[in-house]
Amino acid sequence: QVQLVESGGGLVQPGGSLRLACVASGSISSMYQMNWFRQAPGKQREWVATSSYKDSTTYAPSVKGRFTISRDNAKNTVYLQMNNLKPEDTANYFCNALALATRQNSWGQGTQVTVSS
Repeated sequence: QVQLVESGGGLVQPGGSLRLACVASGSISSMYQMNWFRQAPGKQREWVATSSYKDSTTYAPSVKGRFTISRDNAKNTVYLQMNNLKPEDTANYFCNALALATRQNSWGQGTQVTVSS
């Protein structure tokens, strides 16, 4: 199980951008599917984006075209570039690593993103 630490959250105006980072304690190269989730106050945690071990990416419809997930395996880091942010993107964003061999999940502690004027 890897340890995950997110960073990069903050307060941004609508239309602005933020880049989140998730650093893993171990290698995430071909052994993990990396995901971003978010949870807004009073709502269930929802899936945002996935980077598969084959480097393919998928997105929730609400963020497709605005968010980009990427991974730097040499740095054991996954990023979430968020552009054209909207107030409804306000949430605590969590990094998740799914071990492909064991199906074990690891979660970070979250980083808060607030979109407000």
